[in-house]
Amino acid sequence: MINFKKLTTAFMAMAAACTLGAGLGASSASAKDIRIGGKDFTEQLIMAEITKQLLQSKGYNVVKNDGMGTKIVRAALENGEIDMYWEYTGTSLITFNKVKDKLSPEQTYEKVKELDAKKGLVWLMPSKANNTYAMAIRPDNPKTNGMQTISDMAASYSAGKPLVMGTTAEFPKRPDGLLGLQKVYSFEAGRENVKPMNLGLAYQALGQGDLDVVSAQATDGMIAAMHLKLLKDDKNFFPNYALTPVVRKDFLDKNPDVKDILESVSAKLTDDEMQKLNGEVDVNKKTIEAVATEFLKSNNLM
Repeated sequence: MINFKKLTTAFMAMAAACTLGAGLGASSASAKDIRIGGKDFTEQLIMAEITKQLLQSKGYNVVKNDGMGTKIVRAALENGEIDMYWEYTGTSLITFNKVKDKLSPEQTYEKVKELDAKKGLVWLMPSKANNTYAMAIRPDNPKTNGMQTISDMAASYSAGKPLVMGTTAEFPKRPDGLLGLQKVYSFEAGRENVKPMNLGLAYQALGQGDLDVVSAQATDGMIAAMHLKLLKDDKNFFPNYALTPVVRKDFLDKNPDVKDILESVSAKLTDDEMQKLNGEVDVNKKTIEAVATEFLKSNNLM
């Protein structure tokens, strides 16, 4: 005999479970998804983590893919494999868009914004952090003592007094790196004198006397920590590299709130702030996650 009382109770339980499941599904579906990218050095790792934590606090489901090379992360953005990452205006100008004209920082931004818009990419408000390349020497090296400019460095190579140069893996191959630098300053470093390596290891080798010069980035935390000297770019070779969030237009059209979220970070970034953040990781050995959280909380962003 069918127990209608038990059957009714079972149906009620099933209905409640379905209602709960539907509610959870709706909650999950309401959360927005975003895929962010990043390159493979400290500053980029920090920016990717800051972006991840901030967007998560705003209700986004975030997938972070950092540690990529410059061309790889750019290709991922263009192909729709990621939705955004932080790029440098000078990199887009020269490396991606092959512009050789000497432009002011403002002109550089407007030009890359215009050119990349044709590829479905939107450059948001740039920060005041300019992570341009810089040639760094240590203060107690007889081979570089007295050098003030990159022309002085170039003259040493041309005079048959080569310096051992530490660089990132990309710098020797980039038109806005060693390739272009040698043309503008009329010198040849020589393959045997160029040592591509992790930038952190390059600073260590410079301090130990195994390198004479490092292709640094102007916002690196190790510059102040090691009291390094940056040679003046007296021929103005290196362009402006304003750190800027770049987002796919199709994603931004569907998620317009991301603009204000990312630009709230841009507004807080300066050369000094980025040197501080990079130094917290590279010098003080704090974790990327801890530094990102501290930045967001101290600036009332999260």
